[in-house]
Amino acid sequence: MDIMQLMKWCRSYRRFDQSRAIPDVVLDNIMEAARLSNSASNRQQLRFLVVRSPEMVEKIFPFTHWAAVLPKEAGQPKDGEHPALFVVPTYEAAEKAKWTDVDIGIAEMRMTLAAAAEGVGSCILANIERGPMREALGLPESTEIATIVAFGYPTHTSRIVDMKDGDVKYYLDEKKDYCVPKRSREELFRMV
Repeated sequence: MDIMQLMKWCRSYRRFDQSRAIPDVVLDNIMEAARLSNSASNRQQLRFLVVRSPEMVEKIFPFTHWAAVLPKEAGQPKDGEHPALFVVPTYEAAEKAKWTDVDIGIAEMRMTLAAAAEGVGSCILANIERGPMREALGLPESTEIATIVAFGYPTHTSRIVDMKDGDVKYYLDEKKDYCVPKRSREELFRMV
């Protein structure tokens, strides 16, 4: 698919085929996308923990909270819908720079696009319990987790819809597929 189609497909997915593992070659592409990401001053301070074993995925899953605008029963993946893996970008707290969060965003966008190119869905999660997750992953207190990214083969679709009455809240349609309202170009851009 071309880059614009890829960006339209690269949405947040929250229900996955838990029985379907992500092949090594796809994971390699995801990791390479993060490695090649731009970094402020080329500091490359991020380190990425790949949580791939089903046992570890299940161990940290309870510390993730999904789709806050939806009722919990509609937004939280149920048993059998959990992601195949998580990637946890980390950095040392003492080394946090002004642009660390930007670097994280760039790396996560590159990873999610690389995954999407292979038909793998993703969801960047910021609503996580960092302390318990850090402990479950055996990370020292000095290691910070800003967000994590869930990856897996989606079992639903997620599509862009026109925004109505300024309402930005995404919702589920009758098939329980995600509908994500977007503002018009005219509202977002001004030509000078």
